Amino acid sequence: MLKICGILSPMSQLQQISAQKIFTGEGWLLNAELLLQSGKIVDIKLTSSTPQYEMVVPSFIDLQIYGAFGQLLSVYPNVESLSLLYKYCMQAGTSHFLPTIATNTSQVMSAAIQAVRDYWKQGGQGCLGLHLEGPWLHPAKRGAHVETLLQVPTKSGLIDLLQEGKDVIKIITLAPEVCDRELIELINDLGVKVSAGHSNASFEEASRAFHSGVSLATHLYNAMSPLQHRAPGMVGAIFCAEQAMASIIPDGYHVDWPAIQIAKKQLGDRLFVITDAVTDTTSGPYPHQLGNDHYEAGGILSGSSLTMLKALNNLIRFCHIDLEEALRMCSLYPARALGLDQRLGKLAPGYDAHWTALSRQDAFYTLANL
Repeated sequence: MLKICGILSPMSQLQQISAQKIFTGEGWLLNAELLLQSGKIVDIKLTSSTPQYEMVVPSFIDLQIYGAFGQLLSVYPNVESLSLLYKYCMQAGTSHFLPTIATNTSQVMSAAIQAVRDYWKQGGQGCLGLHLEGPWLHPAKRGAHVETLLQVPTKSGLIDLLQEGKDVIKIITLAPEVCDRELIELINDLGVKVSAGHSNASFEEASRAFHSGVSLATHLYNAMSPLQHRAPGMVGAIFCAEQAMASIIPDGYHVDWPAIQIAKKQLGDRLFVITDAVTDTTSGPYPHQLGNDHYEAGGILSGSSLTMLKALNNLIRFCHIDLEEALRMCSLYPARALGLDQRLGKLAPGYDAHWTALSRQDAFYTLANL
């Protein structure tokens, strides 16, 4: 059985999904239908039948999320936590997610790697692998990360971790100034994306990193050296690095709305959305507590309460980004950041059959009943 944004269908049965409008990732098709079979989109064509939905769009992809429904993955590194994460994501139109572990012990990282493997073995869906945020971060930009758990990487330790997490670890967020070029190249050679974050790098240090294998940046503006007129910092380097993509958290707490507008003008299709969502917990080194639609740990901003659907609405309502581009920021561009844009992030023949249906109510987009 294949789960497609809430619909269960036999793998071999041809399924037709029709809508008044279908957004392919490139543009709209009016009065059209998707033809799905064996987990793939086999065709998109115009139709005269009564549409099932108002609009069908590519399902969302979240590359940084930590837990849901009271089970933070780092506290409960098991299959149940990943299943709850998938449920949380699916409730807001997100078919794929990259569970994330903030700076932690090697035991927790190992347990999370095994949890992902077990989840896959049991047929768990949506999980793309694992995102390790830390522990190779700069202490001055650690944010809510626990300073005593931060490390300076060694070649032997890194090799051991990457071998243990082979095919599971997909992104490692690190401060490039604490990790030399040889180690960054090693991470890349093993097929893991390197993302610059929690960094106090100068503009020159960050620029060298983006020319030496660092292809991503984690939560733009947050926990990185800022753009100043005599010290452009990490933010300035991201703006100038034409190859690098950056994630951003559009919840109104991590970044002001005008700053997102500025970033969008500078980065264009290099800017994509993450939720950075956490969940309530009193255990472990990160006791996240909810307050005013965001989370804090020890009085420090530590995560969001976003869903990708809420992020989409925020981009449109507060940042004045049009619906089509906001959709790309939540689907196609995250797929591109992870190198999966040949099978995810669009609705086109040959792509995986992952879609969601939206309805517009007043100025907001909501998930249609599937």
